[in-house]
Amino acid sequence: MTTAELTQHLKAEALRLGFDRVGIAPAVSPPGHAHLVNWLEAGHGAGMTYMHRHVEIRRHPDALLEGVRSVVMVSLVYGEHVPESSSPVHGKIARYARGLDYHRILWDKLEELLAWLRQQCPGINGRALADTAPLMERDFARLAGMGWIGKNTMLINRALGSFTVLGAILVDRDLVADDPHFADHCGTCTRCLDACPTDAFVSAYQLDARRCISYWTIEHKGPIAEEFAGELHGWVFGCDVCQDVCPWNRKAPAGRLVELQGRLEWSDPDLIEWLDRDENAWRTALRGTALVRTKRVGLVRNAALVLGQRHVAAAVPALARRLADAGEDPVVQAAAAWALGRIGTGTAIDALRQTCKSTDATVRDAVAAALADTTLESETGQPG
Repeated sequence: MTTAELTQHLKAEALRLGFDRVGIAPAVSPPGHAHLVNWLEAGHGAGMTYMHRHVEIRRHPDALLEGVRSVVMVSLVYGEHVPESSSPVHGKIARYARGLDYHRILWDKLEELLAWLRQQCPGINGRALADTAPLMERDFARLAGMGWIGKNTMLINRALGSFTVLGAILVDRDLVADDPHFADHCGTCTRCLDACPTDAFVSAYQLDARRCISYWTIEHKGPIAEEFAGELHGWVFGCDVCQDVCPWNRKAPAGRLVELQGRLEWSDPDLIEWLDRDENAWRTALRGTALVRTKRVGLVRNAALVLGQRHVAAAVPALARRLADAGEDPVVQAAAAWALGRIGTGTAIDALRQTCKSTDATVRDAVAAALADTTLESETGQPG
């Protein structure tokens, strides 16, 4: 079998397995590596220290597979648009996380494709990557002709839009590479930049994670900074705003895989119910989903902040229980205190006063700040 025939059959097999697109890139240094270095040096990586540790590995894929010659890139469209709930009790979760964990779905299909390739080429050395190793996937997807990197830093394909997840197979054989996608079809459009609710884009193609809702709700551990605690805009895991407004997603197809379709509990979550859900129930609910990255503590923290920002008085009893629970994580208690202070009803203030002698400094400080805010509100007639 010639190299051209092997490449053609490989692509056909990838599509048969359910991938929406497949392309081949040469194993070269990714063109965006210098941009990544500058991005990190500017502090735009926020608290994602692992990005600094892995920056040299991202310089060339041979750090992940010795002797690599080609990078097989694949994409899967995920989920579909679901109208937002008008209820202040319900939160929003990024579309990619509403179904089963995309890492597992990608991994299983990539391993099948790699097994097929090994049958065709005994002795070939390869490695499947499902967002599980420091590879600059978007750069290689562009080199493989699968789309361009838009102003919102997402890979965009004219037919599929940007609601896609990427996977890769590194192989130590030459395959026929696709022509890179050089054109940028964003034009003069700035809808993604203008729509960002926290102004996280420093400029086109430049995202500052320190202002990004996805960073705060997923990657950040511990209490969320006061500046952003009230700026989650209903999002409790990730954010899709810059993709939702992109014109290229207007006619993009919905995902075909049932496993990646959103489940009701993650498409329209009841945040008050989240506050009182016990550890075992959380463990069961998170199993096999991408939300496990943030864990129960991060999700309940986010839920408390959203309910507080929306002044949901019905959440006060559940927030008070989280704050008063001596066995609760201080991160959750601090978020509950902040939320109670924002809601500011008499019951909320009573709950804060009953907890002002907490033994945890983080919680004490959060309660003191929340009480100070309620005092300010009573004096000015404006939310603190």
